[in-house]
Amino acid sequence: MAKGDDIEERLIDFAVRIIKVCDALTTTPTSAGHIRNQLVRSGTSPAANYGEARGAESGKDFIHKLKIVLKELNETRVWLKIILKAQLFSQNKLAEILDECDQLCRIISSSIHTAQNTIKPAKANVEN
Repeated sequence: MAKGDDIEERLIDFAVRIIKVCDALTTTPTSAGHIRNQLVRSGTSPAANYGEARGAESGKDFIHKLKIVLKELNETRVWLKIILKAQLFSQNKLAEILDECDQLCRIISSSIHTAQNTIKPAKANVEN
């Protein structure tokens, strides 16, 4: 397994779970339809953007693309919390996916920090 394959697979699995949540949301109320559309966009985007990050042209490009992944995961978390507060799903049904979203946020955030720390020392060596 290549470096990053495990995270990409988790993000793909997360996207599939988001699709299933969206498919289960009733589209009768206008608000549920709006939430569904927003959630499907933000919840499936991290997997594709992570794939883009893995093919980044530079360290700076990699960090930028990972920040987009994190931004989309954060947005997804907010939509999931709105679903809970609006009582469109029960806490039991969304607990695992919220936990996975939080874990993925922490992993991507850590990857961003690692990449930033790797690029900064390399820049310092070039300047010396």
